[in-house]
Amino acid sequence: MTISPSTTSASSVTLISGANKGLGYETARRLIAAGHTVWMGARDEARGRAAADALGGRFVQLDVTDDASVAAAARTIAASGGLDVLVNNAGITGTHAAPADLTGADALEVFDTNVVSIVRMTSAFLPLLRTSAAPTIVNVTSGMGSFSSVLDPERVESQIVAPLYQASKSAVTMLTVQYAKAFPELRINAADPGYTATDLNGNSGPQTVTEGTDAIVDLATRGGTGPTGTFIDRAGVAAF
Repeated sequence: MTISPSTTSASSVTLISGANKGLGYETARRLIAAGHTVWMGARDEARGRAAADALGGRFVQLDVTDDASVAAAARTIAASGGLDVLVNNAGITGTHAAPADLTGADALEVFDTNVVSIVRMTSAFLPLLRTSAAPTIVNVTSGMGSFSSVLDPERVESQIVAPLYQASKSAVTMLTVQYAKAFPELRINAADPGYTATDLNGNSGPQTVTEGTDAIVDLATRGGTGPTGTFIDRAGVAAF
């Protein structure tokens, strides 16, 4: 996919969660290059500030599993003037225990970070986004949460059994669709990066982080135009 950022989004203010490394960091780099003012959210202040300084972004302390941290980040960004694009990127794989050994606590950890965080972030930043002329939310999901993909023997997603991570990403995609229906004045879409080399998978993915951010950057640079409630990967519209 060749990304051609919308000229109407060049001055957008964007917040990316989990932006100090991997897909979040590369998304920040590309959006800054496209002219966005990018707030780079990270739990660890030292790493987050270092990442923001390296790219010319703005650091904001952000733990998406903590209500107070999310509220504080919203106040910080509101005080600076506003927000146009929210990229919910933070996520974890969780335990690598065998399915028979999974616990309720394991599930709560994964769903809190990957799913409940999107509820926190959407609720906290919705007032700011509603003041934007081009309000946009991009939720980073995965083909591993797609029923079509995990049941297709021709796709790599079907070879992996990771109940908590995969179920959480199915939930992210459904949240995206439901929020798009609830807030039609916003453009709310989900992006599947594909199997990308990041810390999340021990850098085993065949795609580069640039390739992995194609769908995210596409959705973040549409300037508030285009469809809402969709699920895309770098090749285009993906199967749910």
